[in-house]
Amino acid sequence: MSTILEPAKQFFEACETGQGWDACEAFCNPDATFSAQANALSEISTLEGYCEWMKGLFTPIPDGHYELKFFAADEADESVTAFAIFHGTQTGPGGPVPPTGKTIAADYVYHLVFDGERIQHMTKIWNDSISMQQLGWG
Repeated sequence: MSTILEPAKQFFEACETGQGWDACEAFCNPDATFSAQANALSEISTLEGYCEWMKGLFTPIPDGHYELKFFAADEADESVTAFAIFHGTQTGPGGPVPPTGKTIAADYVYHLVFDGERIQHMTKIWNDSISMQQLGWG
């Protein structure tokens, strides 16, 4: 049985439902890092920062939710990969423009690297340009 799969699932659920760092930190090292090759996330280098960014996303997209497609652990590499689609409609304030009423269906991948039973690093693979276009933000 995997020792990293369950904490990864719990982290994923907390992060992807906008619960923020308060709910996610129990599954992460305090100094956990974050990376992504996406302009929308270019200023974020900590996993705490990313979790808080996700929490903030639920203001303009209050109905945001994920559709999980794949979730697996590589015990030898001490990592977990998740593939999902984020869905939602911009009906709330807080985006770069007033609510557009447009929807998003964004494919993304998380690669979580563990140190023991806690996440040490996360990489997000996501095409933010297409997501911004879908929402009418770019």
